[in-house]
Amino acid sequence: MFDVKRFSLPDPALAEPAFAIRREVFVREQGIDAALEYDHEEAARHYLLFFDGRPIATARWRETGSGIKLERFAVLAPFRRRGVGAGLLREVLRDVVPLGKTIYLHSQLRAVPFYERNGFSKVGDPFAEAGIAHFKMQWPTTDH
Repeated sequence: MFDVKRFSLPDPALAEPAFAIRREVFVREQGIDAALEYDHEEAARHYLLFFDGRPIATARWRETGSGIKLERFAVLAPFRRRGVGAGLLREVLRDVVPLGKTIYLHSQLRAVPFYERNGFSKVGDPFAEAGIAHFKMQWPTTDH
């Protein structure tokens, strides 16, 4: 049913549909400037989730000076609220938790409950990123 492909750039066969999903969700739906949407692509590890052979969701992570930052989680509108995002998040966590580093993300305010349900906690005060309210959220730290 669900199939997740992992990739790094350059891989146009997977990058093009992943970027198309992000363009739909972030640029078209949310009005984020495309110039802000595409950064650090070569430094990131990307994911593309397929349902019955169709790409429907994407995400990425990259290492920063603060740890592992999860980014660009996007699910096409017809597939939201069906566990797709949670499944994709589990796949990403399966890969990054064993790295033993701090895992964090910047969640849009409306997505905070989703990340809280999936084990993340808010850190600090809200802030604006790309003109949208966000919270920094962190995965629970564990002894490695």
